[in-house]
Amino acid sequence: MHNQFNLVHLSLHCRGRKNNEMSDGRMKIFVVDDDESVCRALKTLLMTFDFEVITYNSAISFFEAVPNDEPGCLVLDIHMPELDGWAAQKKIFESGSKRPVIFISAEKQETVGDRALKVGAVGFLQKPVNGQTLVDLIHLAAQTTHTNKMIQG
Repeated sequence: MHNQFNLVHLSLHCRGRKNNEMSDGRMKIFVVDDDESVCRALKTLLMTFDFEVITYNSAISFFEAVPNDEPGCLVLDIHMPELDGWAAQKKIFESGSKRPVIFISAEKQETVGDRALKVGAVGFLQKPVNGQTLVDLIHLAAQTTHTNKMIQG
């Protein structure tokens, strides 16, 4: 079985303000999971790393509340009612948004992580999520987004 470290190369040291950061320097993280306890746990964890964290219990409520161009990184559960993570990622991609996505899931199939990367996610983590690995992926997402903006701009 793949280890989450095999799915992405983690080379991380963010310097300076990135487009995913708030004006006060804190990066905004959106957590979308239909399990309220997962939302609470991830929010508590990420706030200890000084991220601004906003949680949603469905992809639909996330899309209703967050403008497409609002900066931030999305931590997205795959298996949710109504609009699952795969459909949400497709909607983000089709909208032209450059918001980085990190998929999370309790699913244990090796192919899930591979599929997540193929659809453009920064990474995939299996629940229960390793906190440091999640933080590392968020920093990687910030670097990737900043680099893409420099190339396009």
